[in-house]
Amino acid sequence: MPVNLRRSSGANTEQGEGGHRRAFLGWLTSVGLFGSAVLSAFSNFVFIKPRATYGAPQRFSIGKPEDFPAGTRIAIESRRICVVREGEKLAAISTTCTHLGCIIGISDTGFACPCHGSRFDQDGNVTGGPAPRPLPWYKVSLAPNGEVEVDKDVEIEPGSYLNV
Repeated sequence: MPVNLRRSSGANTEQGEGGHRRAFLGWLTSVGLFGSAVLSAFSNFVFIKPRATYGAPQRFSIGKPEDFPAGTRIAIESRRICVVREGEKLAAISTTCTHLGCIIGISDTGFACPCHGSRFDQDGNVTGGPAPRPLPWYKVSLAPNGEVEVDKDVEIEPGSYLNV
């Protein structure tokens, strides 16, 4: 009795479709893995440098010396400083309380913190309350365009004024 070793045509068709399907799924998997690797590498390069800003610049212009009449103390709340002008001298004092960072206000005797009651004299020295140290003075300079610049990154000795 002869044995037929040939497979039926139906079996060949199923195996052929299975091979194509298996090859297509393998190709699709490799494309997906390659795409996710490219996307991951791209996102790492894009997001390595943070796009956040960490606050306002610490060196800024506050205007011309003529904007500050002699004998005045003007608070610039957005910058948290007080500009003091005495005659031809100009200075910038912080209006951030050294106790817990509250915004302090100008009072008749100097500065007063509304949060915890710290008091400071005209030069920012502590006269009462829980503040541990005096208010810092910031470097004031005259820019080439004639405007006054304050640099909050540079603290100076209290009582140091810019002659304008």
